[in-house]
Amino acid sequence: MSTIIRLRQLTKHYRMGETVVPALDGVDLDIQEGEFLAITGASGSGKSTMMHLLGCLDRPTSGLYELDGQLVSSMSDRQLAIVRNRKIGFVFQTFNLIQRTSAVDNVAVPLFYARRARVRDPALKALRRVGLEQRAGHKPSELSGGERQRVAIARAIVNEPRLLLADEPTGNLDSKNGQAIMQIFRELHQSGVTIILVTHEMSVAVQSERIIRMRDGRIIQDRKADDALRHELLGEATGTRRIESRGVEAPLVVARPVKV
Repeated sequence: MSTIIRLRQLTKHYRMGETVVPALDGVDLDIQEGEFLAITGASGSGKSTMMHLLGCLDRPTSGLYELDGQLVSSMSDRQLAIVRNRKIGFVFQTFNLIQRTSAVDNVAVPLFYARRARVRDPALKALRRVGLEQRAGHKPSELSGGERQRVAIARAIVNEPRLLLADEPTGNLDSKNGQAIMQIFRELHQSGVTIILVTHEMSVAVQSERIIRMRDGRIIQDRKADDALRHELLGEATGTRRIESRGVEAPLVVARPVKV
């Protein structure tokens, strides 16, 4: 298994007036081809900045980022755009679909940017992989939230990228549709796609195979997601609250991942 992502002392600083804010603070990370991992942390932990850098949407302030053997941390805007189109697929919480365009045409957008001569057949194939070929002619307004996210996943995989980045992919979905989307990610992972989920939902993170936890721009935990870790993290997420009127503690309810 080869290393698809290699980070060494990666930093990202933002200047706010005279103040420099370290969003990422010297991150070292190796990700192997075919891994399914989650990056999690509270707001301000650096996980979104990490996704932007991994997705070549931004450049680091310093440090090294190698993607699939290429040093992308020093590439030009044009070079980064080519890498994004050829090697990375994106899935966002808000779907980011073109409202006046059919599902199949939405899926075909990366193919147009790649100047592919044939776009409809690959787009239909991608919709078939997410179980939505029968809705190919429908516009986003005619689709449910779960269906729209499946169109977004099809668009992300239509170029057969080496890496799939998903930012809070279940955040706008109910639990049933959220589980359906996670099942699609599991199937894509089984087919060999490298998947990185960025999420604050621990019940989503524990369905990956490796969990990276961030705080203050640094990685504070990087572990294989075995049953012991899943139990530990779900226990932390559950927490307790005190019922003042009774003077006792009762657990908060957190959705557990289920097999579908």
